[in-house]
Amino acid sequence: MIIRIFKATIPTALHEEFEIKFKEVSVPVVKNYKGLISLEIGRPTQWNPEEFVMVSQWESEKDLIAFAGENWNQAHIPKGMERYVGECSVTHYESITLSDG
Repeated sequence: MIIRIFKATIPTALHEEFEIKFKEVSVPVVKNYKGLISLEIGRPTQWNPEEFVMVSQWESEKDLIAFAGENWNQAHIPKGMERYVGECSVTHYESITLSDG
């Protein structure tokens, strides 16, 4: 399983509008792909006042490539969302299975 963490810095004045669009545009784009296991989005806190995050878990690298293309290790921003994003990054991790005990 692959964990994908997308982070985007959004100017404070655009937070409310971005959050609505994030849920209306970005989330449905991701949810429509085979191999998606889970999806979480997070808004800024006082410790990171301009950073939104989307954390997704994927069955395999192949599924992630189907979603984000051959350059899957780069941020994928749906059309129309780029106007909100100041900076963004994406990082991937291989999941470690936790034992029950």
